[in-house]
Amino acid sequence: MSRGNEGSSGKGSGRQGGKSGSSSKGGNRRNAGSQDHKSNTSGRGGASTKNTRGGKNQVIGTSRSGNPVTKKEYINRKKKENSTSKKSSATGIRLNKYIANSGLCSRRDADIYIAAGSVTVNDKPVTEMGFRVQPSDEVKFDGRSIEPKRKEYFLLNKPKGFITPRTGEKQSKTVMDLMATASSSRLHYIGRLGRKSLGLMIFTNDLEIANIMNNPKKRLRKIYHVALDRSFKHEDLMKIRNGVTIEGEEIKVEDINYVEGGKNNEIGIEVHSGKDNIVQRIFDSVGYEVVTLDRVVIGGLTKKDLPRGHYRLLSKQEIINLKMLA
Repeated sequence: MSRGNEGSSGKGSGRQGGKSGSSSKGGNRRNAGSQDHKSNTSGRGGASTKNTRGGKNQVIGTSRSGNPVTKKEYINRKKKENSTSKKSSATGIRLNKYIANSGLCSRRDADIYIAAGSVTVNDKPVTEMGFRVQPSDEVKFDGRSIEPKRKEYFLLNKPKGFITPRTGEKQSKTVMDLMATASSSRLHYIGRLGRKSLGLMIFTNDLEIANIMNNPKKRLRKIYHVALDRSFKHEDLMKIRNGVTIEGEEIKVEDINYVEGGKNNEIGIEVHSGKDNIVQRIFDSVGYEVVTLDRVVIGGLTKKDLPRGHYRLLSKQEIINLKMLA
């Protein structure tokens, strides 16, 4: 009995011990696993960090300082790096614009010289059209150093007796003499006027703008105060208002009328044509001679506070308005 009891007691004790041991062991494993999970989570970024697999908040590494880096942070950083890289690659100024800004020629002509190998950057020939010049670069055109200059725009009230020379034409008393002290840059005129004519002209070192504005097809607003050799008949005024034909081409005027408070031979006429001597030719077509021609408006600019023979710089707003017409 005692042996059986002992056996029974031993088995029972053994089962209890096993159960207890199993329970303890299993519990320890679960607890240990739970502790390990918490420890790992804490080690990666603290209990507050969500580790969502495949999501933007998934931790994919650590920074140099040891802080956790999520997928979202990594993507944003790469986007910023790529954006900075693109901006840095677009710095500087295109070579053809650099040459045009120096006043030597237009941007289109600059492309021709670049392709011909006439331009060097840091003493190396450059024929690439999209090449960008950096601030520290030295650019040479036919061996001569060049640099872009600040764009300048002037308004001149031209007096009689000065001609507007064409390219290469040498004459005494030209409008360029009146602008000699205005700028150290080479200036180009907009709105040619003859020796006997007077009034407003624009001057600039911006060759591109000058070429556009001087194109005969460009309709730049101009208003003239004209004095004729005799009284102007109303029927002739109506002929011009309805359009006249010059050399086989019909010329339209925007407006024409007698000058208010003036004599019968004083006429105000608005034309947008860029053809040479167009006003004189309009009045010639109806049999009148122009004695005095005074341009009082050009491209929205007037003679207000600008004495005859003087010039002034255009304001920032006037420059913006002028470029909008180009």
